[in-house]
Amino acid sequence: MNFSVLTIFPEMVDPFLGYGIIRRAIEQKKISVSSVNIRDFAKGRHRVTDDKPYGGGCGMVMKPEPLSAAITHTQKNTPDSHTILLTPQGRPFTQDLAHDLSTLPGLILVCGRYEGTDERICHSLIDSEISIGDYVLTGGELAAMVIVDAVTRLIPGILGGEDSAEKESFENGLLEHAHFTRPQMFEGDEVPEVLLSGNHKEIDLWRLESSLMRTLLKRPELLEEKPLSRQEKEILKKWGRQIETLIHV
Repeated sequence: MNFSVLTIFPEMVDPFLGYGIIRRAIEQKKISVSSVNIRDFAKGRHRVTDDKPYGGGCGMVMKPEPLSAAITHTQKNTPDSHTILLTPQGRPFTQDLAHDLSTLPGLILVCGRYEGTDERICHSLIDSEISIGDYVLTGGELAAMVIVDAVTRLIPGILGGEDSAEKESFENGLLEHAHFTRPQMFEGDEVPEVLLSGNHKEIDLWRLESSLMRTLLKRPELLEEKPLSRQEKEILKKWGRQIETLIHV
């Protein structure tokens, strides 16, 4: 997959490419990531990319001419890519959306700045708008890196194990189960005995119960949205009966 990040600060993006899974994916030619400097498409000695908003108000707005030229140039070089504007007004970025994007041949990630971008850019050059959360950043560069990271790790062969991504949080509508590693005893707190048993059936059951419990305690709204399996329902019913017993003691 090819990622193109359109920004007025390419120096923010470039260091991100030299570490961890992203660096390995680039070395393995699973992905390519390029930064496109929007200022290169601005005219004049000062390469201005912003101007005052019509109608007045505080802040500046990204000018349409250099942004349009940068997007058009990148789309010609990567004609099969999907063009995304990163904006707080966009569709929320989720694991499901990351999966959808990971199936595409390429993404063009347009990083907004200032108070926003000229609305006319969205009319014909943008395929979709995405937000990584209900808060405002000073620019879209961090959001672009989040999307590159989340999408890359879903590309087959990136993480190594075939089911590495499938067992993570949000993949089955639940948070991931608790994890433990050596030492077996840490500050008086011991690893659950079942994880040392070698009984894979019991370990799988423990992990499912751990996943359900963590979701119930930390993100209960996920359970309201998830179609529960028969086994998951039985576990929750068992807990319900135990809670009822405690209440009436």
